[in-house]
Amino acid sequence: MAAAPLTDDFYRTMFDLRGQIVLLTGGYGHLGRAIAAGLVAHGAQVVVLGRSEAAFAAAFAETGPLPMGAALHFLACDVADTAAVQAAFRRSRELYGLPSVLINNAFYSRGQQPDALPDADFALGLDGSVGTAYRCLREVLPYLRERGAGKIINVASMYGVVAPDFAAYDAHPQFLNPPHYGAGKAAMIQLTKYFASYLGPENIQVNCVSPGAFPSDKVREDTAFEGELRQRIPLERVGEPQDLAGAFVFLSSAAANFVTGHNLVVDGGWTIR
Repeated sequence: MAAAPLTDDFYRTMFDLRGQIVLLTGGYGHLGRAIAAGLVAHGAQVVVLGRSEAAFAAAFAETGPLPMGAALHFLACDVADTAAVQAAFRRSRELYGLPSVLINNAFYSRGQQPDALPDADFALGLDGSVGTAYRCLREVLPYLRERGAGKIINVASMYGVVAPDFAAYDAHPQFLNPPHYGAGKAAMIQLTKYFASYLGPENIQVNCVSPGAFPSDKVREDTAFEGELRQRIPLERVGEPQDLAGAFVFLSSAAANFVTGHNLVVDGGWTIR
């Protein structure tokens, strides 16, 4: 498909998301809030899909000047349930029109100990890491195909690229990263490449973002553990949620129209060593 001729107006507006409908799973958690806020600030209508409207409202109760009421929406959806995903996507289409972007940020798991995970916990962690993304990707395709274009952004992790440095967790076993997490996130990166190749002829770009160390406020209360993370990062600090927002604005925008199958690592340099 030939690209549209470039004009000065393209360069001025290539990050402008006005008119874009973004479906965002996991949109009211630690990182999801920043992703949503960044998209809304650039003009997108963001439909957050989640299980708790109360949790959604609480997460965005202190959003400052952003026009969240007009541009940020909630639809109930359990991403572990195909029928629930289908119903939420249909309802979003009815209320807001055809989506242009899907961001797969939702995650769930159970169990932690590397050498003692029951089969059911390992399987659940894989589903929560990559199964839910496939489920949502599959169900959004009819809408993107109807639109004739679209973007899908999957959220993986630096632990889908490299193995954990277990020394960081020696004194902090409560934060140990479980094996199904990295395995699922590595699968997410491959799923991204697979569908980038498969959907390229349909003008649907599929990319991936791999965050590094973005500990929650609660985790950061353990300052010794945060120090373990910082010393492994070339920028010598952990990530703040707002550090992640720009990656999603870029990949959702016209500026990324020729980017597909890419894994954008946002980790302060952790994985370069």
